[in-house]
Amino acid sequence: MPPGTAILRVVVQRMVLRGARVPGDIAVEGGRIAAIGAVDARPGDRVLPCDGALVTAGLINCHHHLYQWLTRGRATACDLFTWLQTLYPVWGRISVEDTAAAALVGLGELALSGATTVSDHHYVVPHGDDAVFDVIAGAARTVGVRLQLCRGSMDLGESAGGLPPDAVVESIDAILASTEAVAARLHDGERVMISVAPCSPFSVTTDLMRESATLARRLGLRLHTHLAETQDEAAHCEARFGKRPLALMEELDWLGDDVWFAHAIHLDADEVAAVGRSHTGVAHCPSSNARLAAGLCPVRGLLDAGAPVGLGVDGPASNEMGVLLPELRQALYLARLREGRADALSPAEALALATSGGAACLGRRDLGRLEVGAAADLAVWPLDDLADLPDPVDGLVLGPDRRVRHLLVAGETVVSDGNLVGVDLAAAHATLARHAAKLWS
Repeated sequence: MPPGTAILRVVVQRMVLRGARVPGDIAVEGGRIAAIGAVDARPGDRVLPCDGALVTAGLINCHHHLYQWLTRGRATACDLFTWLQTLYPVWGRISVEDTAAAALVGLGELALSGATTVSDHHYVVPHGDDAVFDVIAGAARTVGVRLQLCRGSMDLGESAGGLPPDAVVESIDAILASTEAVAARLHDGERVMISVAPCSPFSVTTDLMRESATLARRLGLRLHTHLAETQDEAAHCEARFGKRPLALMEELDWLGDDVWFAHAIHLDADEVAAVGRSHTGVAHCPSSNARLAAGLCPVRGLLDAGAPVGLGVDGPASNEMGVLLPELRQALYLARLREGRADALSPAEALALATSGGAACLGRRDLGRLEVGAAADLAVWPLDDLADLPDPVDGLVLGPDRRVRHLLVAGETVVSDGNLVGVDLAAAHATLARHAAKLWS
């Protein structure tokens, strides 16, 4: 290796074979994985000892709402529509400064849970001030993680038959102009990626969906929306459009390998096959779906059909943990419950949802893999308490929750010895608490 290459002394997940613990090294150069295996350090190299730990590709959270850190612990016994109607008026009062405080805490907590890439779907833009997107991107740079920033939108208020109050919706023209401007100033294709993301079938017009698809494809951006999350949504689409949510998406040209949906729970067998054929991605949000009693996503069927499936935390107002690692275990449990068999999803497959599956949803083939040439986004997990287990991956997924020991993004240290490098998280939480208190006063 050339001088200056960073070498990590680790137990590499892909080299764990038949329960054997095989020591391996990862060499990092120029933000990429340069070598895997036995690598000798050279003068000038930075060596990070990771004895007794497990390394995985950095986890990818492919659906989140960072601003919801401001409204955790509310409407805790509500279904989706009641939950939304309870919180919409409060979200309409959130300022740019509130959003910045929530994003810093949310991204910091996600990094400690192993997330190197976070997709944030932000669709509440009070007074049309799209500076909210600048502060979310700024928080990601401060923490050091990659950000898939989804410029969300709502243009269908209550008076026009939508679910959100009129006060929190925007006009189509304003949404499209802002989306293009946000992409022009923030999208770099590497650390900050912008996606076009109308919120849901019950909060946007078909005109906005069509125009958003046209804009995204003209700019080479990805498309994201909530879909098929609840039976109420299905009933809404049947009543308003005379068809189910997925059929509506197909009519609006919203199926394809540049699209990923959040949730996709209520799909029949033909719809699962259509998602797979079109290589449309799905962000599975198991804890949030359970908290809102929304249903069980057909993860096994989607995977077998060839659809990319990743994991999402969803908003901390419907998943108060706000972190990613527990979602691996929850995804495994819910898949087994849905299918009624204990082999429906393995720990290794759950880890793949959170790594390569999430990368596929976001169109980032360079992420989510421990391969030479892939981005050096690495999570190093302490497994001292699980040293007696035959397979470290089983222990990581099924064992107690834990924080990463180290986290690297493009070879740069984001978490060191269990602590964030660039953020005083206790101070950030204190600031967030002050902002949240004002919303409820």
